[in-house]
Amino acid sequence: MRSLTKAEEQIMQSIWRLNKAFLKDIVEAQPEPRPHSNTVATIVKILVDKGFVGITPIGRVHQYYPLVSKEEYSSSYIRNMVEGYFEGSFSNAVSFMLKQKDISVKELELLLQQLKNKKS
Repeated sequence: MRSLTKAEEQIMQSIWRLNKAFLKDIVEAQPEPRPHSNTVATIVKILVDKGFVGITPIGRVHQYYPLVSKEEYSSSYIRNMVEGYFEGSFSNAVSFMLKQKDISVKELELLLQQLKNKKS
């Protein structure tokens, strides 16, 4: 799966949240200061071209909807990051987060419990 730029990801976050949206809805969902609607329209077109967003024509306007779920993208993004920075080892990634104090022992214990429950 192709990766998204920060701007594309920000627009995609809004589309995932809204599920179906017109351009004006996507613009209104952006944080202040909001980008111009032409900028948002350009980014949405790029997302359509990349296969992340679909279009339903309704009269003279278009309604946009996600073709890729947030979960699918998140999974691919994390996998690519682990492969690129941690030699494909999720263990190395978790060890790094522990060293950087980005994850607490309590959170790690919760993850281990979730893994144990998933195996059952």
